Amino acid sequence: MTLLATHRESTGVIKFEAQTRPILGRSNLGLASYGFSLTAEELNASYAIIRHNIRTYRSAGVVEVVKGKQHAEATLRELETCQNSSDHSEGWRYFIEKTDQKPGIDPIEATRRRQEELEVRESKAMRDAGSPIVHWQYPPK
Repeated sequence: MTLLATHRESTGVIKFEAQTRPILGRSNLGLASYGFSLTAEELNASYAIIRHNIRTYRSAGVVEVVKGKQHAEATLRELETCQNSSDHSEGWRYFIEKTDQKPGIDPIEATRRRQEELEVRESKAMRDAGSPIVHWQYPPK
């Protein structure tokens, strides 16, 4: 959608008119709303939408898994628009993350699988780093 500004000299009013361009064939499928093209990978990859709290660093898990980056971003904006103000002020936000999970998977199952993947990655990083796991206590005794 494009906004065209038209200025009426007699009244001094600027009027904005919305114009939409028709999609002509498959070549425009990759055009994002920002005007740049998405890669085939971004069009076909799966993305998880995850809810988390920026104040407590607590994750509420996967909300939905969708196909395509553009669809994931649109779903994210929709969730943010529908979110009530108290939920937002408590720190709850959403982000997207590329995933190997299938679009439409049950969110509870997607959350469980994501947690398993994170634990495997973390334990691999600890082994590769060769550093022991250190348990910190606060305040120190």
